[in-house]
Amino acid sequence: MIDIAVLGYGTIGSGVVEVLKINGDSINKRAGDEINIKYVLDIREFPGDPVMEVLVHDINTILDDPDVKIVVEVMGGINPAYSFVKDALLKGKSVVTSNKELVAKHGAELLDIAKENNLNFLFEASVGGGIPIIRPLNQSLTADEIVEITGILNGTTNYILSKMSDEGIGFEAALKDAQDLGYAERDPSADVEGHDACRKIAILSSLAYGMQVDFEDIYTEGITNISDKDISYAKALNAKIKLFASSIREEDKGVYAMVAPVMIKANHPLYSVNDVFNGIFVRGNVIGDVMFYGSGAGKLPTASAVVADVVDIAKHLNKNIWTIWSNKKLDLESVDLMKHRFFVRLVKDKRAQDRINELFGDVEWVPEVVENELGFITPEITEKDMMDKKGLIDGFLGSIRVRF
Repeated sequence: MIDIAVLGYGTIGSGVVEVLKINGDSINKRAGDEINIKYVLDIREFPGDPVMEVLVHDINTILDDPDVKIVVEVMGGINPAYSFVKDALLKGKSVVTSNKELVAKHGAELLDIAKENNLNFLFEASVGGGIPIIRPLNQSLTADEIVEITGILNGTTNYILSKMSDEGIGFEAALKDAQDLGYAERDPSADVEGHDACRKIAILSSLAYGMQVDFEDIYTEGITNISDKDISYAKALNAKIKLFASSIREEDKGVYAMVAPVMIKANHPLYSVNDVFNGIFVRGNVIGDVMFYGSGAGKLPTASAVVADVVDIAKHLNKNIWTIWSNKKLDLESVDLMKHRFFVRLVKDKRAQDRINELFGDVEWVPEVVENELGFITPEITEKDMMDKKGLIDGFLGSIRVRF
């Protein structure tokens, strides 16, 4: 029997308990031993719930029990999760977490502690919910040099943009619908401002390139400025707007990373990733293009990924699963040097086209979609060039990066 402890009995914690109950027999066979939940830690009480039989309120009850071999952290946030996880590793217990904030901030340090103590720190569920992406990057794609990771990594924003596109409603209405359905929090800023996706692409980049990528260094733009008019233009171009989190390594130039809305057409592999689903596109220099798709969040999909990590650790007790993620910081290239085409909206007037042609040269004009507006797509230019030219466009209304 392998005793485990679950820290946090919220949505994911209760899901872990449920998954182990539903699929206990097959999980135990795959683990080669019985997985037993000895403790669940939470500050709350749960009257009438069977979890009361194993519920504790003091982390030291778990840390001081030598029989507990695996600790599952599903509390979220940095504190007290960081100290609990670090102490568990120092006490000789392997750790599984779904906590993207913790992994993005302290992943390299916690992996080092696990290696030094011949333990494991696994975090499959921290990115993409139930989609397996961490393990493939760490094990299946190790023969490749990763040159690009681009993902729709936040189900809330993807749902909002899908709703705006499908029903022709504005951002605020789509956000309220997402909140009513429980897809968005009362304070949705972490999702709609792009911070959640930013932390996830930082984790994937750190794994892909083997060095610490600080999420604070990644240029991040959310979807709050995307309007129903932008969606109308996208439809006129047979395109969709998605929130992309991208990490791209250019030969002899280094790594660029960015989170921002992007307009794409049907030939892009992420075009059909809609609703609350996530999709992750990976390009390797040998294998070529690989896609991962599935439920990016939710109680049971995320819990399934957590339990898969528990099984992996159970099969590797007293043996570290090597993960290349150095404490050495990877300095990202300046986002100013990244090149894109841009879709631009501006107020229509008699000289607008002449001024735009003077500024950008040969542009692709978009058929009129909104009265008294013009839209066009620029040639490929750097972010800095676009930023400089925005201030010179009379009646500038907005711009979105284009990948077609």
